Amino acid sequence: MSSEEPLEPPIVVTDKRRINPDGDTPIEVVVEDVVADVVVPDKEAELLADLQRVSAEYANYRKRVDRDRVTVIEMAVSGVLEGLLPLLDSVELARQHGDLEGPFKGVGEGLEQLAERHGLERYTEVGDAFDPAVHDALMQAPENPEASVPTVAQVLQPGWRVKDGRVLRHASVAVAEPGRTPEE
Repeated sequence: MSSEEPLEPPIVVTDKRRINPDGDTPIEVVVEDVVADVVVPDKEAELLADLQRVSAEYANYRKRVDRDRVTVIEMAVSGVLEGLLPLLDSVELARQHGDLEGPFKGVGEGLEQLAERHGLERYTEVGDAFDPAVHDALMQAPENPEASVPTVAQVLQPGWRVKDGRVLRHASVAVAEPGRTPEE
């Protein structure tokens, strides 16, 4: 107990269940407040900090779920588009051979429009610079005296990529090395 006088009067508790052995008067118990050197944290500040932490965790969770949802959708669309590649190749071969007529023409063009709407594009033309990141060189073609870098001499199978740049299938090509001019 502190030697200081309490700031408030002591609390008096009367227990009416017990009888004083000296007589019929109830026992009075005096309880004094004990002032300790304990620092009580500011409860409001603590609760506010907890609320802010939980709110920030939830906001981060929501952002992560939204980002993951977009990634899953992109992966699903890419998977479907990859499955369509052989069909799109067949449509293009039919067009090149003049077989894309009648009802098949409508189906083929509809399939191409659907793929284009989802961001699928064909790439690589004859004469493009050879890039090993997006081309698979399957054959060596004769030298090209007009080129200064290796170029695509023949497209054996077109490459397909999504508009964001992700390659779904590399183009299979024949590569022509730069040729020497007669002066060399």
